[in-house]
Amino acid sequence: MDKITVYWQPGCSSCLRAKEFLTAQGIDFVSVNVRAPDAAMEPLQRHGIKTVPIVMRGDAYVHGQDLDELARFAGVDPKRDKLPPDALVRRICSVLAAAARFVGQMPDARLRTPLPGRDRSALDLAYHVGMIPLAFLEAVRGGEITFAHFERRAPDGADASSVARVLGDVAADLARWWPPADTPASVKTYYGTQPFHGVLERTAWHAAQHTRQLQQLLVALAVKPNGPLKDADLAGLPLPAEVYDDEVKLRA
Repeated sequence: MDKITVYWQPGCSSCLRAKEFLTAQGIDFVSVNVRAPDAAMEPLQRHGIKTVPIVMRGDAYVHGQDLDELARFAGVDPKRDKLPPDALVRRICSVLAAAARFVGQMPDARLRTPLPGRDRSALDLAYHVGMIPLAFLEAVRGGEITFAHFERRAPDGADASSVARVLGDVAADLARWWPPADTPASVKTYYGTQPFHGVLERTAWHAAQHTRQLQQLLVALAVKPNGPLKDADLAGLPLPAEVYDDEVKLRA
């Protein structure tokens, strides 16, 4: 049987989670950083794939965003305990509030400095945290989560205060929406139509993981985080064990 290959990029929460999952299951794999100059991209190009993480064996592949699909692809029982939707919404609101606090503490000189292995800055990362639940809300209201949602950068002229306001506005919109009069059974995403609960869960842990990265960056800069994330903010989320990929070094 062909060996599994994981295509990933630095700072990608789903990429890190997919690699950690396979490692925890004792499944050996080839790791390909798609942003490395020598990355072997031909298999992805042959299938017209433009997003990561992609977990591939031969010509078969799965998008690594969905943990249950990844488990099935790897031949692992996908059953696990999952938080109910109400708890997931609370987690999202908590991490949005934390991200707003953290971006406000980021030194001006570091706000627009590229993060390890990426051309995304700390300001962009905080803005990205807000775009994750925003994409979810747009999808459950009849739209679709697109990869473009997650490629959005902080607008020209944005600063820490304006990005913090965006985070607050998204949290307020989420709180107004929940609970919905009619919960959809599925949600359209760029990696296929997915079950509602799975997308809500990914929204929660995806936003939480990037907020953990903002918090760790403050610590690396010798800035004490204001209201650091607590166990209660993260409990029950299928987060990666690590904040950053061990193949990427966070520097002050």
